[in-house]
Amino acid sequence: MTGRETMSSFKLGLSILWPACWTALPIKMAFAMLFMAMGTIHLETKLGITFLMLLMTPVSVFAFFVISLGVGFHFGEGTGLPLLFLVCIPVDIWSLGLVARTVFLERLRLEPPASLGVGLWVRFAVAGAIYLPFLWVVQGGATDLARSIVKSILDTDMLKHMPVAERIGLEFTAWGSASLVVLLALTYIGLSILGKLVEGRAANAQPAGDTYQELISRWDMIRVPADQSLMLTAFTAAGAVLSILFWAVLPVSTPHPHECCKPAAETVAPPFDAQKSLSKGEKAFKDAELKIAAIEQRSAEDEKDKQKGGKDKAGVKESSPKNEGKPAQPAAGKPAGSGK
Repeated sequence: MTGRETMSSFKLGLSILWPACWTALPIKMAFAMLFMAMGTIHLETKLGITFLMLLMTPVSVFAFFVISLGVGFHFGEGTGLPLLFLVCIPVDIWSLGLVARTVFLERLRLEPPASLGVGLWVRFAVAGAIYLPFLWVVQGGATDLARSIVKSILDTDMLKHMPVAERIGLEFTAWGSASLVVLLALTYIGLSILGKLVEGRAANAQPAGDTYQELISRWDMIRVPADQSLMLTAFTAAGAVLSILFWAVLPVSTPHPHECCKPAAETVAPPFDAQKSLSKGEKAFKDAELKIAAIEQRSAEDEKDKQKGGKDKAGVKESSPKNEGKPAQPAAGKPAGSGK
């Protein structure tokens, strides 16, 4: 293969697939958010990252259906899931064509063949429909096998009494490392396969006769549309339409209470009136002063009553000894000598 830079199959596949993923992802996410707002997509919470990884790559358009139907692994539900992947097909074709033309000119110094984006997308989609389910099954089996092996090792007599925290950390590290190694190996093989597919398209390409500076100008101008005003208008209009649709359908997915379970009506608290609050405070202080004065007056009266009652009791006690000192007088009507 003639070119300025000799690239391995892995590097060639990575240099096309990785930029194409990130070029198309913002547009795909706009449609994904719109479908989720419409309520046509319901994803499993723990599988959101997996769905995002499948959404961002151009090789997963058919692999998604194979994994969902053939393997029996469901990412979610709703008619928006297959519709989203079908809508993403032209976006993937555009991003692959843009990135591949850049790589052909700047890295390989080859003239990009006609309909390069469509040709690469067909090859990538077919390869992904075969390889991604295989990767899914192998990776899942390797992870389960690593978990069982690690669990059997940790259940031995020597490690059985290990503390729980250390056991969990060691278990996750052991089977996670083995699973990661398998995933990296399978990813390397998959990118090498994609690189071989790109080499098949590059084998029939003609060498570019321009100088390096002219090639740089060509692949740089690929990103600049011929009619910039039309491109800006189209992007602005598309963004405005998607935004209006998103906000128009968003309340549909907002949860509302059922008719039989409506919450009780709550009265709205009146606004805070500082003058009224101060008046109430002053009135409360005045009432408190009057009550305190009444209590003090009542206490003073009680004290006076106690003192007065004490004096009366003291007078009674003083008069009783005087009466006891006088002799008893004889009964009236009896003579002095009637005792005989």
